[in-house]
Amino acid sequence: MAIVGDLIRCISPVDGAVLLERPLARPGEIDRALAEARTAWAGWRALPLVERVAGIEGFLAALEVPATRAAAAEALTSQMGRPSRWCRGEIDGFLDRARTMIALAPAALAPVAPPAIDGFTREIHLESLGTVLILAPWNYPWLTVVNTLVPALLAGNVVILKHSDQTPLVAEQMVAAARQAGLPTGVFQCLHLDHGQTAQVVADPRVDFVSFTGSVAGGHAVNRAAAGRFVGVGLELGGKDAAYVRRDADLAHAVPSLVEGALFNSGQSCCGVERIYVHEDRLAEVIERAVAAVGDWVVGDPRDPDTWLGPVVRASSAQAIRAQVDAALAAGARAHLPEATPLGPAYVAPQVLTGVDHTMTLMTEETFGPVVGIMPVKDDAEALHLMNDSCFGLTASIWTQDEEVATTLGRGLDVGTVFMNRCDYLDPHLAWVGVKNSGRGCTLSALGFQQLTRPKSYHLRTRT
Repeated sequence: MAIVGDLIRCISPVDGAVLLERPLARPGEIDRALAEARTAWAGWRALPLVERVAGIEGFLAALEVPATRAAAAEALTSQMGRPSRWCRGEIDGFLDRARTMIALAPAALAPVAPPAIDGFTREIHLESLGTVLILAPWNYPWLTVVNTLVPALLAGNVVILKHSDQTPLVAEQMVAAARQAGLPTGVFQCLHLDHGQTAQVVADPRVDFVSFTGSVAGGHAVNRAAAGRFVGVGLELGGKDAAYVRRDADLAHAVPSLVEGALFNSGQSCCGVERIYVHEDRLAEVIERAVAAVGDWVVGDPRDPDTWLGPVVRASSAQAIRAQVDAALAAGARAHLPEATPLGPAYVAPQVLTGVDHTMTLMTEETFGPVVGIMPVKDDAEALHLMNDSCFGLTASIWTQDEEVATTLGRGLDVGTVFMNRCDYLDPHLAWVGVKNSGRGCTLSALGFQQLTRPKSYHLRTRT
């Protein structure tokens, strides 16, 4: 990906070829999109929820057309390198999460009535904010958008989507489906913007909420752009998610699950497993099982249906991942898998490292690649200390057969989601939250509607 003059140039990580080019939006296009959004909001928010639901269901139905789903999946592989065997799953996940939010909407958006007082009607209504700007990333380009897009529309907001420069086709495919479904003009639009233009749109008074998913540095940039006015900003940022394998863990289940959590999407998941702490009595067996499990992940061209692990998003990302591994090895870590010859500059072979500690960036800074470090711990207290020894706090997983212990440890974890015997998963019925440098705000669940609405109180005296 590169900005060349007034063009976005998307370079495929699969083979390094230029996949497509798109012109950046001109000032007149940006102004027109914001004006159309403001005009559309008046009509969209006035519709009953059942009519907004019908429009969104039509949008989802347009995406379910087999040819549309196939094109969306193929575009994922070419733009960001995910193996084709996994891509339709993201489209399915988009549809499932969208319909979960539709099911939650009537209760989540219903008026709140305090205890009755004779002679008064008192209610709190949740009203839409206006125009929601979604700034979306490339790593899960459908799933990260749906978390805000569908609840925002259900609540009566209108949406402008600026997608990653690496995945511009996703935004275009979404908006095309919305138009095909007959959503009113201006309700859902997309713009191709560079960083400067994005900052200008964030600062525009016609934008009423900003949802950003991306890096910590990107989150700071969005915050700075929004700082001049009172506008809500939701941030889902990085992670360095930890797992703890207790002495009583079922390793036959735990280790393959953890390897999948570390390697899926070439490790490019905010909630992917990047560090594993293991009770010292089980360390040798965990390492042996992990190395064996990695062998199931076939690295290759992501267009090949037999490939499990494709390239990372760009060559510079691959270089950064290798630099973390090399620094750890130079500081005394041990690599348990043979060094593989890269298939291209964006390909990174999976790796399991031991002999690591928290002086190494591999265990403290986001890796975002198919690499995981494993450390022994002597007990629960040491595991809890190390899991919390991070500037991030998205998710953590505990692998044990004792739910009471997992719950107790979970209360002490500084994260948004605690898993037991699973990892790297979003349940749309549960709130998705990051703490520390992992972000601010809440998406998904009934609570996810709150940051996309504002309360308005009605205090009506019916008798004098």
